[in-house]
Amino acid sequence: MPSRKDLANAIRALSMDAVQAANSGHPGMPMGMADLAQVLWGDFLAHNPANPRWPGRDRFVLSNGHGSMLLYSLLHLTGYDLPIDQLKKFRQLHSKTAGHPEASEFPGIETTTGPLGQGLANAVGFALAERVLAARFNRDNCNIVDNYTYVFLGDGCLMEGISHEVCSLAGTWKLGKLIAIYDDNGISIDGEVHGWFTDDTRKRFEAYGWDVIGPIDGHDPAAIASALEHAKKAADKPSLVIAKTIIGWGAPNKQGTEATHGAPLGKDEVAATRAHIGWSYPPFVVPDDIYAGWDAKAKGAAAEAAWNEKFAKYKKSYPELAAEFERRNKGELPADFSAQADAFVRKLQKEGPTVASRKASQMALDAYGPLLPELIGGSADLAPSNLTIWKGSKDVQSNEANANYVHYGVREFGMSAISNGLALYGGFIPYDATFLVFSDYARNAVRMSALIPTNAIHVYTHDSIGLGEDGPTHQPVEHVASLRLIPNNHVWRPCDAVESAVAWKAAIERREGPQCLIFSRQNLPHQHRTDEQIGLIGLGGYVLSEPASAKFEAIVIATGSEVGLAMDAMRQLEQQGVAVRVVSMPCAEVFDRQPLAYREGVLPSWCRKRVAVEAGVTAYWRKYVGLDGAVVGIDRFGASAPAEQLFTYFDITATAVVDAVKNLK
Repeated sequence: MPSRKDLANAIRALSMDAVQAANSGHPGMPMGMADLAQVLWGDFLAHNPANPRWPGRDRFVLSNGHGSMLLYSLLHLTGYDLPIDQLKKFRQLHSKTAGHPEASEFPGIETTTGPLGQGLANAVGFALAERVLAARFNRDNCNIVDNYTYVFLGDGCLMEGISHEVCSLAGTWKLGKLIAIYDDNGISIDGEVHGWFTDDTRKRFEAYGWDVIGPIDGHDPAAIASALEHAKKAADKPSLVIAKTIIGWGAPNKQGTEATHGAPLGKDEVAATRAHIGWSYPPFVVPDDIYAGWDAKAKGAAAEAAWNEKFAKYKKSYPELAAEFERRNKGELPADFSAQADAFVRKLQKEGPTVASRKASQMALDAYGPLLPELIGGSADLAPSNLTIWKGSKDVQSNEANANYVHYGVREFGMSAISNGLALYGGFIPYDATFLVFSDYARNAVRMSALIPTNAIHVYTHDSIGLGEDGPTHQPVEHVASLRLIPNNHVWRPCDAVESAVAWKAAIERREGPQCLIFSRQNLPHQHRTDEQIGLIGLGGYVLSEPASAKFEAIVIATGSEVGLAMDAMRQLEQQGVAVRVVSMPCAEVFDRQPLAYREGVLPSWCRKRVAVEAGVTAYWRKYVGLDGAVVGIDRFGASAPAEQLFTYFDITATAVVDAVKNLK
C-alpha cells in the first residue's frame, strides 16, 4: 500500500515531467500543493471519474490556474478519461491539457482559470448556486442539492482586487459550503512576496466573516485532514485554510524559490528531484500500486449511485420539482418559452410603447421571468437605474424557495465573474447589470464568459452621451465597440421595446456564449414593422424601411437610439427626392453569421453609398460602409449637459445623417 507521500509524489513527478517536456509551464505550485491535493481528492471530494457532470458532485476550482498540471495529474490519476498521452502533450496544439485549465477542453474541469482571482470568484458563484438551488428543491426528508465547493488559490489570487470583492460577498452571504485552501508559499514570479504583499490574511478574512483555519503545515496530511474536517463544520461561514507550503517541494536546489514558479526545473534538477523524493520511475511512468491508490472510480460510482437512489425517491414524492430539476440541469428551456416570448414581442409591436430601452428591458423581465425559474440576476448597486428588479424578484438572502435576485453592491468585476460561476454550476440563467461605462471594470470577466464559454447575460444601461448631465466620466463612447471586439460575445443594442424583447429572448436562448444587452436611459420611439420584419430582428440586422415609390440609392445603418435619427433622416431625404433604405442592426455579431445571401439582401454590394450612425466611436462601422462611406458618431469624450443638447453639440442628429448621405459620391 503506497503512502500518502508516495501518492503526492506522483503529482510532483508528472507535473515536473510535463513541464520539462513542454519546456514551458509552472512546476512549483503543483509540487508544493501535492500533499493538499492528495488529502482533498483522496478523502473529501465527492466526484465520479466515469461521470464528471453528475449533479451531486462537489466542485473543485483551481483558481491559481497556472499550476494546471496539478489538476491534470489529479484527473489522470483518479481515473478520468485523460490518458497519459495527453499529459505528454501538455501545452501542445489540440491537446486537452492546455497551459491553463479550459472547461471546454475536458469535462472534469469545472471552469477555465488563469486570470488570477477569477476562479475564486467562480467558486463563490458555485457556492451561491448550491445554496439557492437547495432552497428551491430540497425537502425535509430529501436533500438532492448538497455539495461543497473547494477552491485552491495562491498569493496572486489574493493580491488581485477581485478577491476582495467576492470574498466580502461570500462572507456576507454566509456561504458555509465554500472552502478555500490558500497556498501560502510566500513566492511569486518576482521572488519573495514580503516586498509587495504584507497583508494579514487571517485578519482580512475574519473581517469578511470567514472561518479561518491555520496556518497549518501544508505538507502534513494529518493537519490538512483536520483543517478540512473543521471547515466542513462551519455551516454559516465560508472557510479559508491557510496552508504554509514550500513551492517546488522536493526539488533540492530550487524549492522555496521563484526558480520553480514559471519555468521548467531543467534536466539536472528533475533528476535530482527524483532522487531526493525517492521516485525511481522514468518520465510519465506511474507504477500500478500508485494508480490503484489514486483510483476513485469505484468510490465515485458508489457516491453517484447513492445520489441516484435518493433522487429516485425524491422524484416519486415530488414529481413536478424533479422534472424542473432535470430540465434545468440539462440546460433546457420550458417547452413553451419560445412561443410565449414571440407572443409578447407581437403584443409590444401592436401596443407600440415609447419608453427607454432600459424600461423595455424591465418589461421583458416581467414577461419572461415568470416563465423561467432558472433566471437569476442582480445589479452592482444600480437596480433603480438599470431596472433589473422585476415583479417576481426576491433577494437570495431571503432563503425563500424561489429567491432569484442578487444585490452585489459596487463590485462590477466580482459580480460578472460570480455570474460565470452561477452559469457553470448549472440550473441557472444569470444576468448582471451596471452602467455601460463601468463595463470596463467587468471586462475581463466578460471576456472569460466568452472564452469558457458561459451563458451569462451582461446588462449595460445608460449607453451613450444620452445619459446627459453626469458628464464624460459616465458617458460611454468606446465601450460598445470594444465589447464587440471580444470573440464569441454577442452585443445587442436595441432601438425600441420590440427589439429589446427580442434581444432578451436571444440572450436567454443562447447556450454557447454570453450576451451583452445595451440599453438607453432616454425614451426611444417605437418603430413600425410588419410580421415579417419582426421575425427578422433575431437575425441581427434587417431592413426596417424601404422607399415607397423608388429604388433606394443609399443605405443608412443604425443601432439603438440612433435608429430613430435614421428614420427621421430618411423622411427628410424622401422630401428632398433622395430614396434611402434604413437598416436596423441591433446585433452585428449575429448579422455577420447569417448566410451571404441574406447579408447581401440587406446590404447589397451594388450600393456603395452607405452611412452608419451610432453615438459611439466610428471606426467599427467602416467594415460595413467602407472607406468611401460615412459614419456619424463621436470620436472624443462627452460633456456634462442635458442629453438633447449633447446630441446637437456633437452633431449626432438627423440633419447630420442627411448631410452625410448627400455628400457621398
